[in-house]
Amino acid sequence: MKSEAITSEQLYSSKNNISINENNFANSIFQMNIEALRNTFSPYAKIEEFLNRTFENVSQMNVIVLTGTFLLMFTGAFLVYDLQPEFEAFNLSRMESTLGLGFLIITTALLAFKASFFLYKGYLYLKYKPIESVSDELLPTTTVIVPAYNEGKLVYQTLLSIDASDFPETKLQLLAIDDGSKDDTWYWMQQAKKELGDRLTILQQPKNQGKRHALYRGFNLGTGDVFVTIDSDSIVKPDTLRNLVSPFVTNENCGAVAGNVRVLNNKKAILPKMLNVSFVMSFEFVRSAESMLGSVLCTPGALAAYRKTAVFACLPEWIDQKFMGQPSDIGEDRAMTNMILKQGHHVLFQKNAYVLTDVPEQYKGLYKMFIRWGRSNVRENLMMAKFVFKNFRKESKFGARLLFLSQFLTIAMTIPFLLFMLFFVAMHPILFVSSTLLGILIVSSFPVLFYAKKHNLSEALWAYSYSILYTFGLFWIGTYSILTAAKSGWLTRELPQKN
Repeated sequence: MKSEAITSEQLYSSKNNISINENNFANSIFQMNIEALRNTFSPYAKIEEFLNRTFENVSQMNVIVLTGTFLLMFTGAFLVYDLQPEFEAFNLSRMESTLGLGFLIITTALLAFKASFFLYKGYLYLKYKPIESVSDELLPTTTVIVPAYNEGKLVYQTLLSIDASDFPETKLQLLAIDDGSKDDTWYWMQQAKKELGDRLTILQQPKNQGKRHALYRGFNLGTGDVFVTIDSDSIVKPDTLRNLVSPFVTNENCGAVAGNVRVLNNKKAILPKMLNVSFVMSFEFVRSAESMLGSVLCTPGALAAYRKTAVFACLPEWIDQKFMGQPSDIGEDRAMTNMILKQGHHVLFQKNAYVLTDVPEQYKGLYKMFIRWGRSNVRENLMMAKFVFKNFRKESKFGARLLFLSQFLTIAMTIPFLLFMLFFVAMHPILFVSSTLLGILIVSSFPVLFYAKKHNLSEALWAYSYSILYTFGLFWIGTYSILTAAKSGWLTRELPQKN
């Protein structure tokens, strides 16, 4: 029997009461803004109505950040216009040297490739449709594995949200594994066990060994034909599981499925607001396009599903994976995806399988998360290079190779672009700042419009702030990740040190 300890409204909301009802997604503030503008005649009333809706329930600090963002970008645009002679002189000086000319040619070619590839992804996105849920009779037996480390009470909320899934009880096995936590995670797992009874099995690692080993234990204990992994700081909707595993029924060659990740704690802190917009772009646009190519490059740890036979075909290699002679304790999701792609399976994305997950609220936690992702990206692109140009799949391999080339070129040009940026800053600081701000205004307008059309206009504006933060505050992540790719360590989830 499903737990009745908390209401469904409480269960499917974040710590700050974030609703994840699909109707809220569809009836976004953007649509209401359009309707209001159509029905209002006075231009002043239009502006007032727009501003009221845009900044409704937004704190003073949020307004300050957004206002500062727009002031910066429009100042940059003005400076670009005002400094046209300096730009022309800078371009001429670059053209005068062979090195500068070569860099300009490479940069232009790369930008042309990226722009063309972006248009192609847009075409694929328009063609994408998630697979609808199959009937209860056709749903595969499923094992859900929830690894947890220093998660506290949130793991309890995660487990109860899974228990409340619209999924046949006889076909669902739920395993929660405490990876040697130092806080009260095990206590909250026990509380969930008291409420869920035999529907939940809880296990405790003798010591902290890392998320990969916790999942490995779950894989070996799982009895389902499909394995679903969910992070212990994530909340799923009632229909998430059935939507997530349905592609395994409709596509015999489907080896893995990525879920649709949104931010859980995005009501108060500014960084989660920015990341929420970024996640929508990353998942609903990028992974939709990748799914059309059957080659989603990463099934996220927050929510992913794997065919059991595909997992066991690579499980020994996955658990013993090493990089430069050292055991890999990061990037277990990207590694599993790579190994399943290598088997020739399709890896798909289900837009209708939602999960809300916690993200860092402070800069330090954010850059540590990005460093971990960056190192994993470097490692797994090197691994992918070993098979992507071979005959790893019977069907077309063009899409997988194109996706690989895009990521590989981005990594390869990271350090040269950083050096060029530092040179640009040293020689022409005002030109650099102004042109960069104008570029952010132009490039970030697409994710703003994309998010606004699908969800919410006021939240979409955070894409501009996020781009400024990433460009000026996290620009070093890519280079640092490349230079330290051999380093391990989760970097986050450690308890704060007592003074």
